[in-house]
Amino acid sequence: MNNVIVTYIVKPEFVSENKSNIQKFLNDFKTLDQTKFEYKVFVKEDGVTFVHFSNYENKEVQNEVLNIPSFKEFQRLRDESRLNDSHKVEFLQPV
Repeated sequence: MNNVIVTYIVKPEFVSENKSNIQKFLNDFKTLDQTKFEYKVFVKEDGVTFVHFSNYENKEVQNEVLNIPSFKEFQRLRDESRLNDSHKVEFLQPV
């Protein structure tokens, strides 16, 4: 199982657009076999810090999910919004 947490901070003026972009790829993820992965997105109390939690059955499933065009577009737009080096990826190991 591959478990990942991604955290980043967006500018306040980008929050609404980021939420819309997230909803697009989450809708597309619904067309995939969701028994093989889990993907959830949260916003912290500050309203600008986003946390993506995901786990995948294996690397192949992870690659399939992360190569959905709407997800790649979300990443591009997020990165272009200038995250001020706040983007952090953590890989988790089960206990």
